[in-house]
Amino acid sequence: MSLTAAIEQRLREAGDPARAVAERAYLKSSMEFAGVGLPALRGIVRTLLPRRPTMARDSLLAVVTGLWARPLFECRLAASMLLGDHAESLIPADAALLERLIREAGTWALVDELAPVVMGGLVERYPELTGVLDRWATDENFWVRRAALLALLRPLRRGEGDFDRFARYADMMLAEREFFIRKAIGWVLRDTGRRRPDLVAAWLEPRTGQISGVTLREAVKPLPPETAARLLAAYRARSPAVRAR
Repeated sequence: MSLTAAIEQRLREAGDPARAVAERAYLKSSMEFAGVGLPALRGIVRTLLPRRPTMARDSLLAVVTGLWARPLFECRLAASMLLGDHAESLIPADAALLERLIREAGTWALVDELAPVVMGGLVERYPELTGVLDRWATDENFWVRRAALLALLRPLRRGEGDFDRFARYADMMLAEREFFIRKAIGWVLRDTGRRRPDLVAAWLEPRTGQISGVTLREAVKPLPPETAARLLAAYRARSPAVRAR
């Protein structure tokens, strides 16, 4: 039995049919689900393919593409997790594969593993890949645009990173009505604000007339209460018609 077939078999054996139905409905996906929780999925993947030693690139990509091609959602999630576990094996040319997977993912549950962890790690190691993110930020596929935002998340969360680039992307997407874009902007701002609240507040202040409620409510969570209250009050002062945009 091939390694990818063995992983799929173990995932199916560990599945819960009731959970599978619920997860498929929750994610609004047309894929098949086994109903395996994340701890069990990680256990299966890391039993067969431990994090150490790191897999050779060719082997990693063969397993990942093999899993991704299988009909089970959990196989795609396992592929995404493997890329994160062995990300140091990847090189800049692999950004093309990540872009394909993100385009085909169709759900935040996969994109949010591939973008911050895998693509984000690649960009940190190979800064020239910011040019790829610039292109993603204007892509017609909103999952690709979300990935451009989230690929910048981890260093910003540490109090480092390229906030100016994120701010440029966010300004380009600020008027979007797509929930997953609005939520991603708020998520990055929230995590940035835990270490740099003044930076986030200064960015939000002149944009309370444009920003969505979804974004703002997420962004102000770590800010000092008086700052959050001031920004939310400015947002609420907008007319109902403007807030609904």
